[in-house]
Amino acid sequence: MDSRDILEKYKLGEIGLEEALNQLKSPGLEDMGFATIDTDRQKRTGIPEIIYASGKTTEQVRLIVERMFKNGLDILATRATSEMFEAVKTVVPGAVYNSLARTICYKHKEEITGNGYIVVVSAGTSDLPVAEEAVETARFLNNEVVTVYDVGVAGIHRLFHKWDLIRNARVIIVVAGMEGALASVVGGLVDKPVIGVPTSIGYGANFQGLSALLSMLNSCSSGVSVVNIDNGFGAACQASLINKL
Repeated sequence: MDSRDILEKYKLGEIGLEEALNQLKSPGLEDMGFATIDTDRQKRTGIPEIIYASGKTTEQVRLIVERMFKNGLDILATRATSEMFEAVKTVVPGAVYNSLARTICYKHKEEITGNGYIVVVSAGTSDLPVAEEAVETARFLNNEVVTVYDVGVAGIHRLFHKWDLIRNARVIIVVAGMEGALASVVGGLVDKPVIGVPTSIGYGANFQGLSALLSMLNSCSSGVSVVNIDNGFGAACQASLINKL
């Protein structure tokens, strides 16, 4: 909140004098002791405050969501459990859980602000949890998102069946495990930014996604960038910033 919002809340009796003074000392920060919510992150970076739920207790997630909701902020929690979702529903009844992506989402207003659409391409069905995290995040950030799933290099003809949809996107997120070759294939055929997301899917020598990560980092296709293993969230944030340039 900026100073005007803080004073307006005090005027309406929504917060007390001490809380108003504390917030005026540190505008944009909500200090909860165990967490500090960055309420001005959206204005500063184009990406709002988002909750990484893994490692947090269910009660901590519920309290953070409650405080954000009261401040009029949209809610996205990644790597969240169904138990966390049940707790969040008690303070935000309209929240939605994607069990595959492990995301909890609530938006006060649905809108599209991107300049085109983002396409999320997944190599295999086993990669869908990471792909769905990217989808949920990109939609939360007000982008139109299209999905093309299970089109990996083991049956490359499947990719070309959806080719017009892929090449007409403004940004392409490619999610792939195993050897991660799909990012290079797509990158060599399009004139759009390609963001590779290596996943931890694969047999032993995949090394929990390391082989896919190294393949994507060593891509000879121009225009391919790479995020961390299983980081659908990070890919979506980058794609959203590109889509709104």
